Amino acid sequence: MNITTRMNNYTGQSDFTLVGFFIQSKHPALLAMVIFVVFLMALSGNALLILLIHSDSHLHTPMYFFISQLSLMDMMYISVTVPKMLMDQVLGSHMISAAACGMQMFLYLTLVGSEFFLLAAISYDRYVAICHPLRYPVLMNHRVCLLLMSVCWFLGSLDGFMLIPVTMTFPFCRSREIHHFFCEAPAVTKLSCSDTWLYETLMYLCCVLMLVIPVTVISSSYSSILLTVHRMNSAEGRKKALATCSSHMTVVILFYGAAVYNYMFPASFHTPEKDMVVSVFYTILTPLLNPLIYSLRNKNVTEALKKLLGVKPLFLKTMK
Repeated sequence: MNITTRMNNYTGQSDFTLVGFFIQSKHPALLAMVIFVVFLMALSGNALLILLIHSDSHLHTPMYFFISQLSLMDMMYISVTVPKMLMDQVLGSHMISAAACGMQMFLYLTLVGSEFFLLAAISYDRYVAICHPLRYPVLMNHRVCLLLMSVCWFLGSLDGFMLIPVTMTFPFCRSREIHHFFCEAPAVTKLSCSDTWLYETLMYLCCVLMLVIPVTVISSSYSSILLTVHRMNSAEGRKKALATCSSHMTVVILFYGAAVYNYMFPASFHTPEKDMVVSVFYTILTPLLNPLIYSLRNKNVTEALKKLLGVKPLFLKTMK
């Protein structure tokens, strides 16, 4: 008897229902419109940032290469969850097949896990640039950047490859209503009627490792950066170094803070409502905020945007 048949024997069906958070809103249509606008803004902002980085030669550096990859990941993982959620609200159907649910979980875990490691790679890049500027072109050449990026994607996908096959083979003999707006592994696991203690422990350890390793790299990198900046004689150099790093640290705090709550806090801290609010923050709002953080506080990006829009030539023409 195959897995699908066995699951159907337990449940009588093979689809899940995504309850979502529109059901709790007094104005679901307005909320859906707001999320749709945020979704479009996030896609547009990240796409524009990628375009600027690839079109302006001044931004062809390792740091901006990693930022462009961060924008790509943000575009992908907001697209994994939000379109399905909005379509469910518009069509009035909240069903998702077991295969689609498993695929959504895998893509989401892979993208979020890859972003964990990418943020660590960006911090290492800043460490080399500030602490070892003379060796920076050698230590962070194009080949090294591609290697680091490949490692980020590989390590991010491990979580999905390990957890999703196990999650989707559990017998689901309770309600198949997932109290979330997308298929998230902890929310799906709660529906199982079998003992999931060992699996939940494994999932917890995987998530801890996915967080602890990048956090260790980030903490070590910025500790060294702060010591180097403190020893700098140039006030302008200190200001530039801190401005570059503060943008990255803002993104790190936003992303890791929400992830720590979702995956490392004990079950007593969690309710479906709280989990959905936190997931909205780092699934929908973080992709919107990242391009704003890296563009508004970055002189090179704003200059590239002005050049793309023709602001500077127009200004010069008016002066003449």
